[in-house]
Amino acid sequence: MGVVSPESNILRSWIEATAALPITVVQVYPEKWHVKAAPMAYRRFSTSTDMGELADTDILVTDCWPDDATPAELEGYQITAAVLDRRRSDSDFIPCPPVSRGEEVSADAMLHPTCRVVEAKAFLLHAQNAALEWTFEVI
Repeated sequence: MGVVSPESNILRSWIEATAALPITVVQVYPEKWHVKAAPMAYRRFSTSTDMGELADTDILVTDCWPDDATPAELEGYQITAAVLDRRRSDSDFIPCPPVSRGEEVSADAMLHPTCRVVEAKAFLLHAQNAALEWTFEVI
């Protein structure tokens, strides 16, 4: 799995998953925003600045650009249709909502055949509905 993201809750969740699941996660981002302290328990987590690391990943996840970044620092890390075309055809791209088109993801990437944003959003709705149902049962 490739995660194009600064250190964030989304990335941390995937890093923690490497301790319990047989998955490997690579954070691809400028070094300034790499995860600084990943415990040794997370042996299947690594960091890189090379977008080429994403070519053979099954899943690609993105998160929003950090507030302290300038577009010039991150433009090479934008996910575009061209980036997705260089990946395996059986891979999935899951941009983390809310998606900022023109920043972490280009408009053409959102229309790419490997983009699973609709499915990801549908899953979130199930989780939100379950939380609401539980809340109303408690009240």
